[in-house]
Amino acid sequence: MKHLEEYRSSGPVMKVAGMIRQHSRTQVRFMEVCGGHTMTLHKYGLLSLLPQTISLISGPGCPVCVSGQGFIAALIGLVSDPSVIITTYGDLLRIPAGDKSLEKERSSGADIRIVYSVTEALDLARKHPDRKIVFAGIGFETTAPITAAAILRAKADHLKNFFVYSSHKIMPPALEWIAENSREIRGFIAPGHVTAVTGTGIYERLAGKYNVSVVVSGFEPADMMLAIAMLVRQAESGVSKVENAYRRVVRPEGNPRARGMMEEVFQTTGDHWRGVGFIEGSGLQIRPAFSRHDAKQVFGLKEEVLPEPSGCICGRVITGHSTPAECRLFGRSCTPENPVGACMVSPEGTCSVWYKFTSAS
Repeated sequence: MKHLEEYRSSGPVMKVAGMIRQHSRTQVRFMEVCGGHTMTLHKYGLLSLLPQTISLISGPGCPVCVSGQGFIAALIGLVSDPSVIITTYGDLLRIPAGDKSLEKERSSGADIRIVYSVTEALDLARKHPDRKIVFAGIGFETTAPITAAAILRAKADHLKNFFVYSSHKIMPPALEWIAENSREIRGFIAPGHVTAVTGTGIYERLAGKYNVSVVVSGFEPADMMLAIAMLVRQAESGVSKVENAYRRVVRPEGNPRARGMMEEVFQTTGDHWRGVGFIEGSGLQIRPAFSRHDAKQVFGLKEEVLPEPSGCICGRVITGHSTPAECRLFGRSCTPENPVGACMVSPEGTCSVWYKFTSAS
């Protein structure tokens, strides 16, 4: 904790903020990709330290927010089988799919259990050999290796009742989609935990093809301000490249072991991002060699693309085209207690963060 306090103290933050104000001359728009970054910016009041030349917008880096309604609806369809136990992270429970949610099904008696790690789902499979344990796999490159490790373990242990329904996604195709459709974005603050797995090379194509800057950041206030300072320096010097402002955690090569497990178990596929649409090569599906543990294959799951709730602009929010305050549902019919859109469900969802920290609430 003492180590982290160094990155939370006001001294370094204010020093870097002064440097930003001194050197920022060009009107620029940057996107913080991850919901954890959005939380840090608002929780510590960092936006108030930035000059008016800098505009920060939130991106699609909240896995709960981009999980499609079809994914949730397919999970709900499994609860009619009394032999199935659905295991999921807690945030996923409240994502609405039409007028249904896993939380509502659970309150009606469905066997849906909150887990904090996929290893808990593996333990359930061992303890209940007569039940079918389905783990709802969501997240980006940060959590995909952990799910892959569980599938490898299930195969090695011959666990025939453990299944993963993968909605895992990868970041680069989504960022390229945003860069293609939001040309006013000058730079991206890339998520440190994702890059700790993948390495910094995953952003080289993005920077080169779209002439945008990418700086990898940690999640403490000093990390964020340093990343913004580096983006400003690039903008003022007219260069666009990938830089790492989180060197205490992120190495250029990432984590080869974690990446290797992910690549062994998963292969890329097109996937639907809630509020965005279909993005080619952005999803991770389980390889045929592990089909025995693939819930999609075993249960014949089909995902429908369901329309967003009337009035919800979550898609525009996570692509930087609108702010939560511009949504007519925000803070009225859509609140953290009663979320209409997925951006209000997770504590790191943009709408949830705005509701908690801004006067718009």
